Amino acid sequence: MKFYRLLTEDDTSAFCHKVSKALSAGWALHGSPAYAFDASRGVMRCAQAVVKDVPGTAYDPSVKLGDL
Repeated sequence: MKFYRLLTEDDTSAFCHKVSKALSAGWALHGSPAYAFDASRGVMRCAQAVVKDVPGTAYDPSVKLGDL
């Protein structure tokens, strides 16, 4: 089963650490990152999609993607 996550965070080093942690856990980048201004908070936000193949794991909405 291929799982998908969209990682988001304010434009700080925390975003880079979040993506780096996912990559070190076997997730792969999927597409280009996105960058947008959150006018309600006055900050820039980043997003990056990641995917991971997990053989033998069936989809279930209760799966905690960060634990894969």
